[in-house]
Amino acid sequence: MYTVKCLNPIADKGLDLFTEDFKVIDDLDAADAVLVRSASMHELEVPESLLAVARAGAGVNNIPLDEYAKKGIVAFNTPGANANGVKELVVAGLLLASRDIIGGYNWVKENASEENLAKLVEKQKKQYAGNELKGKSIGVIGLGAIGVLVANICNRLGMKVYGYDPYVSVRSAWSLSRMVKHIASIDELFETCDYITIHVPYMDSTKGMINKEAIDKMKDGVTILNFARGELVENQAVIEGLESGKVKHYVTDFPSAEIAGVDKVITIPHLGASTEESEENCAEMAVDQLMNYLENGNIVNSVNYPNCDLGEANCAARITVHHKNLPNMIGQLTAILAADGHNIANMLNKSKGEWAYSMFDMEKKAPTEETVKKMEQIDGVVRVRVL
Repeated sequence: MYTVKCLNPIADKGLDLFTEDFKVIDDLDAADAVLVRSASMHELEVPESLLAVARAGAGVNNIPLDEYAKKGIVAFNTPGANANGVKELVVAGLLLASRDIIGGYNWVKENASEENLAKLVEKQKKQYAGNELKGKSIGVIGLGAIGVLVANICNRLGMKVYGYDPYVSVRSAWSLSRMVKHIASIDELFETCDYITIHVPYMDSTKGMINKEAIDKMKDGVTILNFARGELVENQAVIEGLESGKVKHYVTDFPSAEIAGVDKVITIPHLGASTEESEENCAEMAVDQLMNYLENGNIVNSVNYPNCDLGEANCAARITVHHKNLPNMIGQLTAILAADGHNIANMLNKSKGEWAYSMFDMEKKAPTEETVKKMEQIDGVVRVRVL
């Protein structure tokens, strides 16, 4: 029996996937795994027995990834599960920025009691005229699960789409419309596009990537959209750009006291993934990944350990080892197994930066406690599990 603690409400459609071998509990100290959405885990004391954390969403800045890697706790996220919800909101942001829908809506609401409202509308509507998206150019920074969907829908809207991602995956490349122009220089994207939308993860290397220097390179009258992370954009640089006319609009899903209420800023209260479908998709993916890891040792969509998959564990025993990515680690592990009379039917080792993960399928028998203890004593090994 595996136990799971939910730090946030998780969609029932996901929780219903748990089999009778799993139980959702309230006591974190007794949990084998955690399901989380937005709750911060940085100050949370977790038990040594905790095996995994699954974030029902893409961002993982609420999880202490390095600390958990050192403890052999695998952290998962759910990339792409909320991609369609974010894509649709980006389209809404484009329309709100290109057509003064908000201004028009507010005017109608303020004048709702006017008897001759219909006649007033015909006189007033020219104040809220805007531009069509068709024929305009848009630059999509980041061609992951969301960026690809945004690029493709913008292409179908008749826009000229430029994509920038030096690390685009093969899967994303196959999914990308052939009409999207993939450019190698972000400066070219800045200089070319009427609209720029950001879809990259928040890291030290991307923090504040839209700053004064970047904005200075952009076309006059550019509209910037940020549905990824607030910290990717330097708010003061955007405010200065709006005041000078360099930036026409800034659309963001991440309001802050500094930016909310600023003229020509359209702030949305972090609704990107706030759809019933997105929450259900994220919950289902998170639960599926937890079950696969706890029962089979397989790692899919981890952010602090490498992905590693040997399929269903239907051998005599499966041993999984979390360890540092050090030379001769596999040699030491296999030597212990061989010395104790174990024959390895199948094995897999993957690394991700400082950390690595190894899986061994035993052909005839499970390892003894003594064998496991020997493996745990190898310098650099942080966790050994037997399934």
